[in-house]
Amino acid sequence: MATDYAGFIATVEREADVPHDQAERAVSATLETLAERISGGEAHDLAEQLPPELQDMVDKTADNGPKALSAEEFLQHVQAREHVPIGKAREHVRAVFAALRQTVSSEEIADLAAQLPRELEMLLFDDPPLNDLDDGVAGSSPSSAEDFLARVARRAALEHEGARRATDAVLELLAFRLAAGETDDLAERLPSDLRAPLERGKAEKPSPSAHWLPLKQFLMAVAEREGVTRSEARLHVRAVFETLAEAIGDDEVDDVISELPAEFRSLVPRRR
Repeated sequence: MATDYAGFIATVEREADVPHDQAERAVSATLETLAERISGGEAHDLAEQLPPELQDMVDKTADNGPKALSAEEFLQHVQAREHVPIGKAREHVRAVFAALRQTVSSEEIADLAAQLPRELEMLLFDDPPLNDLDDGVAGSSPSSAEDFLARVARRAALEHEGARRATDAVLELLAFRLAAGETDDLAERLPSDLRAPLERGKAEKPSPSAHWLPLKQFLMAVAEREGVTRSEARLHVRAVFETLAEAIGDDEVDDVISELPAEFRSLVPRRR
């Protein structure tokens, strides 16, 4: 773990293949831009886990509230601060994110990811694609609950029982998050053996309307139900959402997405 300033900079030097002074500029440019993009509370939480020499870079620009920077705008801000080509800026951001993964907790990385657009979130986690389904079923609708669970298991590298726990947790929380009518529409598209967690989620809701539940709390609740870390929960949510999209079709995916905050979009597969 890169727990001090020297270790943090050394990681960026190695990951970006740049000299020490350029690594320091990359760190400053990326962290200051990151502070612009995230909330003040998240900036404070992140700063607490950084080496003292880096804490002010995160905290000092967070006072005016987060800016809704797209991934492209984020990289442009880093480019302007560092005075490098945009391709280099992206590589430097990737290297700084690698240092962050080695320095702060996996829970804090998951919290940070929840406030970033999809491209930056994937860069933060250095995510490979989900495991491919290589037997010709990818994109087709699961034929049964067992087929659904098998796809989740393969995508998230889980055993059958782990896939069942992940699927149950995500569907329960999704039903808790969605309006009751949308949950009913979703249940009609799923194999009957997968409807029980949706009913449990509906029963937990204080009212039939859509319930406010931000992504951070959603992932925390999934992790608690499964008994896993938030980073693992995030991977499992992606796998379930990918399989869910195959099961319910594009029109119902659009209806579900319409009831979720924008921060959920990084975990919902792009169908078109």
